[in-house]
Amino acid sequence: MSSVPTHYQRVLSGMRPTGQLHLGHYHGVLKNWLRLQHEFECFFFVADWHALTTHYDDTGIIADSVYDMVVDWLAAGINPGSAKIFIQSQVPQHAELHLLLSMITPLSWLERVPSYKDQQERLKEKDLATYGFLGYPLLQSADILIYRASQVPVGEDQVAHVELTREVARRFNHLYGREPGFEDKAESAIKKMGKKNAKLYNELRRKYQEKGDHEALGTARALLESQQNITLGDRERLFGYVEGAGKIILPEPQALLSKASKMPGLDGQKMSKSYHNTIALRADPVAVEQKLRTMPTDPARIRRTDPGDPSKCPVWDLHQVYSDDTTKDWVLQGCRSAAIGCVDCKQPVIDAVLQELKPIQERAKEYLGDTKLVQNIINEGVAAARDEADDTLVEVKKAMGLRYR
Repeated sequence: MSSVPTHYQRVLSGMRPTGQLHLGHYHGVLKNWLRLQHEFECFFFVADWHALTTHYDDTGIIADSVYDMVVDWLAAGINPGSAKIFIQSQVPQHAELHLLLSMITPLSWLERVPSYKDQQERLKEKDLATYGFLGYPLLQSADILIYRASQVPVGEDQVAHVELTREVARRFNHLYGREPGFEDKAESAIKKMGKKNAKLYNELRRKYQEKGDHEALGTARALLESQQNITLGDRERLFGYVEGAGKIILPEPQALLSKASKMPGLDGQKMSKSYHNTIALRADPVAVEQKLRTMPTDPARIRRTDPGDPSKCPVWDLHQVYSDDTTKDWVLQGCRSAAIGCVDCKQPVIDAVLQELKPIQERAKEYLGDTKLVQNIINEGVAAARDEADDTLVEVKKAMGLRYR
């Protein structure tokens, strides 16, 4: 059972605009988003502020990439009717919550995030001794918590960021969740549930607090979700009350582990712009075919008659992504016996990649030809995001004593 109420079954995810999207992004992120948009309420954002943390001295690439990124998302199949699409910097509530959370977040929490030192080491050529770079994990937390998202799709290397978000939410709720008269308000809310449900709630609360019965906690949450006689505020109080805590203002999100991208680059390494081994989603088909035809192969195959070893060939890695078992058996046997040449081996991959890119590129042309449509989609996403963010900030400011009227 998720520790987040089901009415917050919401996904939040974003991507930094630092260049053209490629097949690595499609297989590693976008295909997962395509699935999630049909299972959850999804908020997908262009993380332009996050891009500034490492590209503050070269903002041109950010500005040029923002619009292109949204077009690529739409071309890949992200449906603005199913997911909110927006630009981070156009929802300033992210920054306001980031500021408020920075007041309660220990410095040591930020310094221990694994990616902090990892990226400093990996990007030695950049001066990353900045406040923005140190604080970007907390900005990520604000991105998540401003929408009270329950699920955050991440790879294993990003789990620490979600855990930081959980700790920040937990600390915030501990500091500010004990509103004046909390227990009296909670007991009053219980009575609104009716005698039968109130009795059941109290029994479940006792089982969880006295015996640590997590099944009882799950049942209590489900019971609260079904109640029509209590307000959202009362429901939040009772979520906290059943756990022996205060009102849950910022729910703790869960990491939704994504499978590691298996999209190899043209040289056998992971597809990445930094390795210059990518195929852009909107690359010209002729250029795509040329890139694939000139891919390196098993160095032992100097002549057409030399047998090879597919495990030493980058083309074989692409077959793992695009080919069925019959084709892969054909490659294994043909390469090892020299019955097929490297040109023969590459053709099924070329056909599959071009087939995958074709509908994406056709949709991209439609959106590129209608810039007003794309801008309207962004504007609608921004408006929806701001509404949700405003609701959260009202609760946060009220809890912190910053509401003056």
